[in-house]
Amino acid sequence: MFLAACSSGDGGTPSAGKANPSAKAGPGPDTASPTPVVDADPARLPRDREAALDLIGRVIADPDSFGPGVVRRSPYESGPATWPVLGADCVWHQEKPARNVLATLSRSFEVPAAQGKGPVRLSAVVTVHRTREDAQWEMAESLEETMRCPTQQLQEGEKIGSMVSGVLTGGEGGQSTAEDMLTETGEFTSTELGGPHVYDWQQAQSLQFTVAATGKGAEGRTGQEISDLVAHGLATMLVRIGSAVEKQS
Repeated sequence: MFLAACSSGDGGTPSAGKANPSAKAGPGPDTASPTPVVDADPARLPRDREAALDLIGRVIADPDSFGPGVVRRSPYESGPATWPVLGADCVWHQEKPARNVLATLSRSFEVPAAQGKGPVRLSAVVTVHRTREDAQWEMAESLEETMRCPTQQLQEGEKIGSMVSGVLTGGEGGQSTAEDMLTETGEFTSTELGGPHVYDWQQAQSLQFTVAATGKGAEGRTGQEISDLVAHGLATMLVRIGSAVEKQS
């Protein structure tokens, strides 16, 4: 199912997650939510912060996860003690993570400018919730934010707008790697890179985990190029999560 939406965006940093699941406002997880796509071993699922941080370190994207030519940006990692929240003014800012978040971490990357093309800014985030339902709440609230804010300010001097959003549940439209997936494409402008340029954000939920990847385009970069980078980074993290928690024969 694809939905046209007025807008949505990234978190307060280029790699931030989307929502504060402690709010419990708006739509909640569907009672007929998809069957998990990963046959997880309960003993391999993280139950405390230490285990969650260990898993994140093993599954979060690195430069190679997006494809050739991608490098680290500085600062490379966000602090795990921060959580992005979209304020009533549609501006992202950082707060302490919600109680039902065991751990979260984001990383920033770049495809450097070359041959008349501007730099592509990429990000990845992995969040480990206490329960699968908490992860589903994050996805539901992310979609609600799309409706609430026609234009959003990411960091200072960065805005997104004119967004189109899509939703694919597990098994729908050939989507078989996650229980739920959200996509958003639109326009990105910044004081540094100008614009409007292509903006692409994708987030997926599997078990108690959410993963997201973002791409911010630049002069000379196509929408397909940005979408392919983001999709590759997201898929890599989902595959790694499956390998980290699935039952072993």
